[in-house]
Amino acid sequence: MDAFYASVEWLRYPQLKGLPMVIGGGRRREDDLIARLNAERPERAWTAEHLADIPVDFFPLLKDYVGRGVITTATYPARQFGIGSAMGLMKAAKLCPQAILLPVDFDQYRRFSREFKRVIREIAPVMEDRGVDEVYIDFTDVPGGQREGGRVLARLLQKSIFEATGLTCSIGVAPNKLIAKMASEFNKPNGISVVHEGDVQAQIWPLPCRKINGIGPKADAKLQAHGIHTVGDLAARERAWLVATFGKAYGAWLHDAAWGRDNRPVVTESEPVSMSRETTFDRDLHAVQDRAELGAVFTRLCEQVAGDLQRKGYVGKTIGIKLRFDDFKIVTRDQTLPEHTQDARRIRQVAGQCLKRVDLGRRLRLLGVRVGSLVRVGEAPQPEALPLFD
Repeated sequence: MDAFYASVEWLRYPQLKGLPMVIGGGRRREDDLIARLNAERPERAWTAEHLADIPVDFFPLLKDYVGRGVITTATYPARQFGIGSAMGLMKAAKLCPQAILLPVDFDQYRRFSREFKRVIREIAPVMEDRGVDEVYIDFTDVPGGQREGGRVLARLLQKSIFEATGLTCSIGVAPNKLIAKMASEFNKPNGISVVHEGDVQAQIWPLPCRKINGIGPKADAKLQAHGIHTVGDLAARERAWLVATFGKAYGAWLHDAAWGRDNRPVVTESEPVSMSRETTFDRDLHAVQDRAELGAVFTRLCEQVAGDLQRKGYVGKTIGIKLRFDDFKIVTRDQTLPEHTQDARRIRQVAGQCLKRVDLGRRLRLLGVRVGSLVRVGEAPQPEALPLFD
């Protein structure tokens, strides 16, 4: 999906389309915006039905943000200033102070995510869910899936998704998931790119190595230290050299990736290992001085994780916490229960026990709650009964 979160916001605020805009920081509270409108511009009675009429100059700007939130996504005009996901909002404000800042609305994003995936499954049911805004689709056995190398079906998907949601997407069509992922970035937004097996040298080799999904900043820096800057440079290296330099598994994968080889199937069902929720505070919080605020956040996170488990039909037995302190040190603790659960109170109780195992003398930047060792509801083994004695 193209700038998914931002595109969802444009449905609500079409007057912001085409402007530099970032989404991040706190969660959206629609009533706050309406209340401020009525307080500052009382010449009319503002309601949620008038969101598209809000003047552009009323929206908060990035330059006025104070806090430590991070960017969830940025529109393409904002990205031109060097702004990207996961960047701190204060840092981004120095690069593009005039960008409009909107809070996140995950409930709305998840609703649109479910809708565009429903549309896809009706047309091409072999679909692998890769998160809120991305999927892999196997065109092989879809009627008409091979016409024009897949381009006809790609256009149908784009048209159907837009009609159902008002959102656009970019599609990469290729012989495998590795190249399809790369191709989906070629013609954003609302583009279709078809890469055939024989196109790898012409279309893939000139790209920077970082364009391969699986080559991160550290691996890329090591590659560049050896004079390997493009995928073509990588393909020119001997497999044995890559294995000796990067290890048996990763080195072999680098060689295959550079030559466009990827045998992974499209997996329609994958079981999650864990579910978690976390939040970064706008200011550092102290366990004693901010006890009430921290307690409320902690409880809400546990309730949110429990809600995720219940909605998706899972129970878990390993409950853990994640803390990031003001010196950026991360601490985790977990505890495994004898039984599986999806109960918010039980999760809160055990997560609280984990919290007691941490020195809370320093201020906190981030707090998270995680439930792991997941199984489907109904598939969890029953706790062994205690033996009976006469």
